[in-house]
Amino acid sequence: RFVSALSTRANTVLVIEHNLDVIKCADYLLDLGPEGGSGGGTLVTCGTPEEVAACEQSYTGQYLRKMLR
Repeated sequence: RFVSALSTRANTVLVIEHNLDVIKCADYLLDLGPEGGSGGGTLVTCGTPEEVAACEQSYTGQYLRKMLR
């Protein structure tokens, strides 16, 4: 509720999240990876949840694709 209330008031909200239920509601995503730690930190893809879901190289996209069906 809190994040939703902030965003409806024309605020920019930056959230670091792993919960797909939250991720699928975002306006725009930055998917960093491809792995964690020293194997990560690279921009894998960015865009709407649907655009990220269409990216074959994105682990997030692979799981998000199932949620958006």
